[in-house]
Amino acid sequence: MDASTQADLRTTLRQWIAQRQQAFREQVTQAWLEAQELFQPDDGLVELIRSSVEPRDLPAGTGAGANLDADLGAGLDRLAEAATQGEVLKGLLEGVARFAGRSALFVIKQGIATLYAHRGFEEEHPRPGVPVVPPPELDQLIQGQTTLIGAPGPAYQALLVPLGNRSAAALRIIPLRLRRKTVALLLADSGGEAPLDHPNQLRALALGAEARLSFLSGAREEERTVPAETHPSHVTQRLPDPIAEPAAPALDPQVRGNAERSARVLVGDIELYFPAKVAQGQHQGNLYAAMKDELDRSRASFVERYGAELENQHRIFYKTVVQQLCAGDPTRLGPAPWATRQG
Repeated sequence: MDASTQADLRTTLRQWIAQRQQAFREQVTQAWLEAQELFQPDDGLVELIRSSVEPRDLPAGTGAGANLDADLGAGLDRLAEAATQGEVLKGLLEGVARFAGRSALFVIKQGIATLYAHRGFEEEHPRPGVPVVPPPELDQLIQGQTTLIGAPGPAYQALLVPLGNRSAAALRIIPLRLRRKTVALLLADSGGEAPLDHPNQLRALALGAEARLSFLSGAREEERTVPAETHPSHVTQRLPDPIAEPAAPALDPQVRGNAERSARVLVGDIELYFPAKVAQGQHQGNLYAAMKDELDRSRASFVERYGAELENQHRIFYKTVVQQLCAGDPTRLGPAPWATRQG
């Protein structure tokens, strides 16, 4: 066998081995992600986590670690009560604040990490909405090839760009995955010189957030399977020039519940994926002008599912926008064409 044939054979063998390694990695990753979907934020999960964590003896009143069981339980309870994806992420940050000096959440969309919210970086002047192109180390985490990052490196430095220049010695970067896809990253570090004493609690809270996101996503899919006849999508003719606006007819409780949950999910997605625009609209007191396309698109999706008549009569989507994005003040929405009842 000549040298050329031997070289070709080596190349073929390398390609065969690389293909088998890639197939093996994909199978392992898929099995791991499918197993994660089994987590549910119930009492069993709380007790399992509590039993696996050994509290450290710390002086009373030392803050984050003073009462590990109580703090972890409160954080998991907050996640279990979250009604939207946005509430899940906010609840996660609140829980993590008890176990880490600083924390931040990044939303992943089309492989790009965008700062969503943060705690403890105020002096650094963080810039929400700034995109971060993941370096290879962070991209591997997003793609599911690794489970977490626990040491300073390119991934940590990339996520610090919109947060500030002051790094910490101890950290965790933990992915939040939904349906085998990374949807967010949790960054928690020790802040000053203090160590990151409670990495197990951080991971437990991240798993609780994943479980709640999975639950909410499943509930959303169930709403989509409701028979079409339960959705009053047809528009009936109204009498011309009525003397007074007739009272909206009573709405079936099941339909109302489904519609309200759908509206919360749609509005929560706006809050989740466009935090910078939401903040701009809230600051200017004219949310509709800041994000007309996003609001109109979400309302169109709601109307397509539940019908224009239902929204015109009961204004479920409109009320949800005012409640979740305008702090209950309709004037902050601005002159949206669907802000008033349609005739």
